[in-house]
Amino acid sequence: MGKVYLVGAGPGDPDLITVKGLRLIQTADVIVYDRLVNDVLVNEAKPTAKRIYCGKMPHSHPLKQGAINHILVNQAKKNKRVVRLKGGDPFVFGRGGEEAVFLAKEGIAFEVVPGITAGIAAPAYAGIPATHRDYSSSLAFVTGHAKAGGQEKIDWAKLATGVDTLAIYMGVGNIAHITNELIINGRHPSTPVALIEWGTTEHQRTVTSTLSHAADEAAKQKIQSPSMILVGEVVRLRDQLKGFEAMEPSADPVKEAL
Repeated sequence: MGKVYLVGAGPGDPDLITVKGLRLIQTADVIVYDRLVNDVLVNEAKPTAKRIYCGKMPHSHPLKQGAINHILVNQAKKNKRVVRLKGGDPFVFGRGGEEAVFLAKEGIAFEVVPGITAGIAAPAYAGIPATHRDYSSSLAFVTGHAKAGGQEKIDWAKLATGVDTLAIYMGVGNIAHITNELIINGRHPSTPVALIEWGTTEHQRTVTSTLSHAADEAAKQKIQSPSMILVGEVVRLRDQLKGFEAMEPSADPVKEAL
């Protein structure tokens, strides 16, 4: 019997993968990878490795989750070392938990290799710390849409007034509903908001606004998926820090040393 590794590929920049995650990619017999996984990482696989793409677009899932689950099981039963390569972290809105449960039920050995999630990485590259002693002592990761065909279970009342910073995944298409829920549940309309598109990649773009105007600004600027929505006072620090988007292109001293 083989083994399945649920590996977090990180938020987009291929250099942000863990050392262990990269080693597993390089030694895997099978790579099952998602849409947001950087091709640079997939190309690290050995020439004989089987590559299975199972990417999902918003509102379009050509390969259903059940089919992906069975692919993992079937490949492991062929005595393969399988890397399930997922954007960000496998257990943060990556459906890695569902896959792990299925593997456990089928008696398949598996291991989880955490990855850097976009909820902290994208803001960091935009010059926005997710927490700060003066602005934010609490942080919540929130999904921006309900399960397909299901009823929304997000408690916006608690999130609106009980958490300093909200990192909202997959929410651009639902931003008007999200911002409205936060405002009617007590979050001040002037609360700063950052919209971060393609975070940590060369295509990263950040737009800042306020809770009351964020939906209009997202439409005006044509913000698309994948994007993070960050809500909270920490967004005010962007003007001071800027980060990735403000840096002049320069040689990487680490790569030069190697």
